[in-house]
Amino acid sequence: MSTQNTNNYFSSDFKLGILGGGQLGKMLLYETRKFDIRTKVLEASKEAPCKIACDEFVLGSLMDFDTVFNFGKDVDVLTIEIENVNIEALEKLEDEGVQVYPPTDALRTIQNKATQKLFYTDHEIPTAEFSRFAYASEIEDSIENGGLEFPFVWKAAQFGYDGQGVKVVRSMEDLKELPSGECIAEKMIPFKHELAVIVVRNPSGQVVTYPVVEMEFHPEANQVEYVICPARIDKIVAEKAQEIALKVSEKIGHIGILAVEMFQTQDDKILVNEVAPRPHNSGHYSIEASYTNQFEQHIRAILDLPLGNTASKVAGIMVNLVGAEGHTGDVVYENIAEIMKMDGVTPHIYGKKQTRPFRKMGHVTIVNEDIDEARRVAQEVKAKIKVISK
Repeated sequence: MSTQNTNNYFSSDFKLGILGGGQLGKMLLYETRKFDIRTKVLEASKEAPCKIACDEFVLGSLMDFDTVFNFGKDVDVLTIEIENVNIEALEKLEDEGVQVYPPTDALRTIQNKATQKLFYTDHEIPTAEFSRFAYASEIEDSIENGGLEFPFVWKAAQFGYDGQGVKVVRSMEDLKELPSGECIAEKMIPFKHELAVIVVRNPSGQVVTYPVVEMEFHPEANQVEYVICPARIDKIVAEKAQEIALKVSEKIGHIGILAVEMFQTQDDKILVNEVAPRPHNSGHYSIEASYTNQFEQHIRAILDLPLGNTASKVAGIMVNLVGAEGHTGDVVYENIAEIMKMDGVTPHIYGKKQTRPFRKMGHVTIVNEDIDEARRVAQEVKAKIKVISK
């Protein structure tokens, strides 16, 4: 399809395709509805959060070549809200003139964690030491031959998501539970902080970054519990993180949003952990706290529109709402009215009717002039609200 004139995106026949119908897609659709941009979404679940907000909903597998190819044939621009999609179908669509963002070259690098890590090494981007294995069974040999030492972080090369596909391995016993496929074993980094920088790039080459955020993780679920913006780190460390994120973005050649997750080591080095080429959990705070939120920014970028102001209007903290342990079934948000009494607190419910332990069900943003006060309120919110089943 031909490249659209900018004036034809709005209230027109232009059609944006989104692969994936989860909460990230739902929040992208807030912005397309604001701009009156027509949308078509592909998702395998009938209960997809996106279903209520797009112009056209298609039920089907994101990994099936024919499904993805046929879906993309009648859209002008195609984007993703999850990396696990059929790249061969996207390449064929690109060949036929559909604009695919992020470009398939970038997606191919990112989709496989082993390929992603090798990319960092090849481009002299600082990252934790790692070994790559075709099969998890090879890890035992490596340990016995002195090539690998406990503890290390095991990561599945593909299809990891929201804490799945990542495990800290401390003993031979831990190896028994690992899936058998391609994986990496990464040296454990004793870090001070986990940080993230969102970089945004449009096809014209305009690039902007959001402030560095700090992430606090749940120790068992390996999921982000709090995202804190701005990160409580030295200015020099923040500048280093921004600089490295920009280098990653430039080398990968993405279009749209790229979230770069990093470790700040004890001696203040910055190591890249991994990246996501789509709106990201580390940018949810921006809906309330930034001049231009990450979802609007992604739309601006992939449509080659001028990028918006990434500065924060106010300090922001995001609290993830995940299913409580011991609860599976129809969801209930306990004490939601209580947190809504608090100043600067906004809940976002994703629209998933069924909860299960650690499933992402929503998030809450806390904004305040004072970052320390925002963090205190976030703790209170976390203690009060519970995602349980009926």
